[in-house]
Amino acid sequence: MIQNLWASSNKSIEPDTLEELTFRSNLIGADRRVCNWGGGNTSFKTTALDFKGEEVDIMWVKGSGSDLATMKEANFTALQLEHILPLQEREDMSDEEMVDYLAHCMQNKSHPRASIETLLHAFLPFKHVDHTHPDSIISVCCAPNGKEIAKEIFGNRFVWVPYIRPGFLLSKMIAEGVKNNPDAELVLMEKHGLVVWGDTARESYDKTIQVINEAKAYIDNELKKKSAFGGQSKEGFPPAKREQLVNEILPYLRGLVSKEQSQIITYDDTEDVLEFVNSERAVQLSQVGAACPDHLVHTKRIPLFINWDGNLETIRTSIENYQIAYKKYFEDHASAEDKMFNPSPRVILIPGIGMINTGKDKASALISGALYRRAITVMKGSDALGGFTSLTEAESFAIEYWPLELYKLSLAPKEAEFSRKVAFVTGGAGGIGSETCRLLASQGAHVVLADLNVEGAQKIASEINEAYGEGRATAVQMDVTSEEQIISAFQQVTRTYGGVDILVNNAGLATSSPFEETTLKEWNLNMNVLGTGYFLVSREAFKLMKTQGIGGSMIFIGSKNSIYAGKNASAYSAVKALEVHLARCIATEGGDFGIRANSVLPDAVLQGSAIWGSKWREERATAYGIEPDELEEHYRKRTVLKENIYPRDIAEAIVFFASSKATKTTGCMLTVDGGVAAAFTR
Repeated sequence: MIQNLWASSNKSIEPDTLEELTFRSNLIGADRRVCNWGGGNTSFKTTALDFKGEEVDIMWVKGSGSDLATMKEANFTALQLEHILPLQEREDMSDEEMVDYLAHCMQNKSHPRASIETLLHAFLPFKHVDHTHPDSIISVCCAPNGKEIAKEIFGNRFVWVPYIRPGFLLSKMIAEGVKNNPDAELVLMEKHGLVVWGDTARESYDKTIQVINEAKAYIDNELKKKSAFGGQSKEGFPPAKREQLVNEILPYLRGLVSKEQSQIITYDDTEDVLEFVNSERAVQLSQVGAACPDHLVHTKRIPLFINWDGNLETIRTSIENYQIAYKKYFEDHASAEDKMFNPSPRVILIPGIGMINTGKDKASALISGALYRRAITVMKGSDALGGFTSLTEAESFAIEYWPLELYKLSLAPKEAEFSRKVAFVTGGAGGIGSETCRLLASQGAHVVLADLNVEGAQKIASEINEAYGEGRATAVQMDVTSEEQIISAFQQVTRTYGGVDILVNNAGLATSSPFEETTLKEWNLNMNVLGTGYFLVSREAFKLMKTQGIGGSMIFIGSKNSIYAGKNASAYSAVKALEVHLARCIATEGGDFGIRANSVLPDAVLQGSAIWGSKWREERATAYGIEPDELEEHYRKRTVLKENIYPRDIAEAIVFFASSKATKTTGCMLTVDGGVAAAFTR
């Protein structure tokens, strides 16, 4: 059953206030079985002073594009009811006219645009109104015999409204239905959701939970009588086998759905998902349509269902066929003003594997996945009640490309340079690595901080997620000298984001000693980390990028010593020279696949560097015959520009090579050293 969160809350709030409306809305949105992400709306009616200081009747209602679970007081809009209520006398009103009219009714022009369903709230003569999309209610509303089932559950207490797109006419139908039924306590909107009301905010909220639980109890009882979705038709793979298959599938699949526009991918093999995809009626039910309009916007009308035979070619053909079908769907219903979305699926179901979701970022992919899990619950209930129905193609298109829904999408921040991209940064907890991750994330990238120091990487990833949103950064513990750990790290990233677009080979160390005193141990240490490590990491990244088939960018962090024979640093200098030549070799082979490889050559980046906090500082000071605390000034004076070099300087060079500004550059070396004449490239 759905828990009544108000009953378990000890919060004391003044009644009939915007604070109380916000509290009620957050409670409703807290349980996604009650209300979808971004869906539903709430309101309450009160009085306020207008610009003349006169008391007027107003209604506070959810602003467009907000999510009930997280919205604040600033996300609500107040409208003057004296201008809205006379609209009930009209016969019709277009969406465009309604939006324009409501803008003139706003109490404060700085408030957000009112919800699409504002008139629904205004036309109902109740102080508090809640509209939600509960799983159990939609199961009833999407059953072919839903109205008859509703009578068994609610008797004469409900008003049934046939499906019509939200707006003026639906609002009138609901108001008239309630007016004509003196016993009405709730409205059931076919293929859509629930409306309830109350004299107090608590009464309205309590009624929402009560009504949902009445429907849920009925459905749960029906589910006891039969196997969900007709029973299981496929036995799922064991977890280890699923993980292996997903590691193979996701990069390939990500490339296929990213041909027109790059996508981030998430994977879900939770119990409810596997129960559905492995079931007898999964194919049939999944292709009926979206469970409700709010799902459709984020999941598309139908998912792609792949009966996979283990052949990657089957996945390619399935995605291409889906894209062709979506383009036809668009052409069949579009007007001249409509612009087609990416035709690739947002939801992909594979028996034995689970669910794969796509989106412009991880958050969007997770939302499509979360909403489809709600759809699975709805279909489970409807199927138990006698079947599942959905919107027609035309009705679906009218929602998916509805200007009022597109407006909500337009409220999202504009995509940045590295939106839809995934960057894998070794040495991510260090000075250069962490600054690079911060800069890439600030420009839209998802970043992976790979480091032996996983605690440091996790700390920086947390800072990035707090600044740019959960899921934008992830930390992995990885030793660049361990082939096994590298392969495992890339597999983890594949399951997290679907693949990798940018590799920053940055992990490093440094040693210093006269040539004749250089031990084999010291030589091998430099070679293992800076040579073999860069080789192993870039090789796995190359494989992944090649599988994706959408190109990629590798940036190697070399050194001034890559081209300058540093005194007392033969092991370090020799391997740094190896690095940049390895990058050039990769550039040569990667060209056919759109994979670029370039090198950034810094010098003396002391700030935030673990290397310069080690014995290396003393060793270099000794080599130059100065004190360790004199190194910064020594390095600054020896540059022709008389500049010190900082992690941000290197990060900006890395970001340039990774960006669209350098798409025609590969095999290149860029010095960022303040100008060390002896290391000028030629």
